[in-house]
Amino acid sequence: MADIKFQSFSPKQLTVLNWWCSKSPYRYCDAIICDGAVRSGKTLCMSISFILWSFYSFSESSFAICGKTITSLRRNVVTPLLPILSQMGFTVKEQKSSNLMIISKGKRSNRFYLFGGRDESSASLIQGMTLSGVLLDEVALMPRSFVEQALARCSVTGSKFWFNCNPESPRHWFYNEWIKKSDEKNCLYLHFLMSDNPSLSKSIRNRYESLYSGAFYERFVLGKWVAVQGLVYPFFNEKVHTTSDLPEGCSQYYISCDYGTVNPASFGLWGLYDGVWYRLKEFYHDSKAKGFQMTDKEYYEELVKLAGDKRVEAVIVDPSAASFMECIRREGKFRVIPAKNNVSDGIRKVSEKLKQNKIIIGSSCSDTIREFSMYRWDCNSVHDTPKKEYDHAMDDIRYFVATALEQTDSSFFALSVERT
Repeated sequence: MADIKFQSFSPKQLTVLNWWCSKSPYRYCDAIICDGAVRSGKTLCMSISFILWSFYSFSESSFAICGKTITSLRRNVVTPLLPILSQMGFTVKEQKSSNLMIISKGKRSNRFYLFGGRDESSASLIQGMTLSGVLLDEVALMPRSFVEQALARCSVTGSKFWFNCNPESPRHWFYNEWIKKSDEKNCLYLHFLMSDNPSLSKSIRNRYESLYSGAFYERFVLGKWVAVQGLVYPFFNEKVHTTSDLPEGCSQYYISCDYGTVNPASFGLWGLYDGVWYRLKEFYHDSKAKGFQMTDKEYYEELVKLAGDKRVEAVIVDPSAASFMECIRREGKFRVIPAKNNVSDGIRKVSEKLKQNKIIIGSSCSDTIREFSMYRWDCNSVHDTPKKEYDHAMDDIRYFVATALEQTDSSFFALSVERT
């Protein structure tokens, strides 16, 4: 394995790395919070510091490292961390079936359990443990019950809490209960910007800045806890994001479906050409406007018409549409994939693909184009939630992008230390 190439740390990164040390002015703090912009150098710095602190303070102890899911935790924290620990002289034994890492250095050894805080039921996974510390990556994406259960497990004297996140809504419980109350909770709070990561080049910073707009720009680039409002896709431009010049002979085809009986149903046929996905055709049925509802069998017939003679890789369907998915399976013509249905994550991914011009809408898809101009955030919601109107083509596009186009981001910034 090649050695990690290191560069110098920024002042904030150095603070994260040594806040718990004996000469640090913050050593008596019970917790640390790092929030702010994406790619600002907080995640890997914090995970390295967490491991070093655990060996400085404890041996033969148990710790928890938590992410929204085990998959995201391994991608964002564990995979970048392992080669660095190896270079530092640590030995890591992974028991993947138990989501456990046993890390050793010299005569000291500690156990690190991995947990995913996906939903309210996740709190039961960590219940009953005794921990000497917990690192919560992407804490703003976890339910409060899971976070509080993890903190309650840290009953060992000298235990500390480590929080890391990108900003969400200013109504978010973590912002109000921890960030705004960091002083009274004896918590060190550090706010990061991209400029706090010296390993990030100007061209890469510009690329990330170009991915976001509106509230998401303020959150992920400026690192602000701001509310979303107005159009969900305010940058959508018919002159840029639609075309009547559709390609022929695409290398791959998919169909995405948002199923509805009383509410409208929306299907889209997608084709891949030269690295760009085109929405070639659509089917849209509004039973209220047309005066009649359609059966699963009738929807399936429209699905077949939409596919035509194309070899469709799979049909991605609204995961709640169990009867329609079963109808498609019984016919045996198409492979069916239940869609990934995290709304806020899906909207971010669609935004990125649109801004990168990786998805283009055929100009004949009039209902999709209409919905882009009307799909708005619900300003009264505590969470980032769009209004439940004009969202049917928007949902089927989100299903397609989140399910078929999701790719693992293997990039991470390189930390550095000057060797003497």
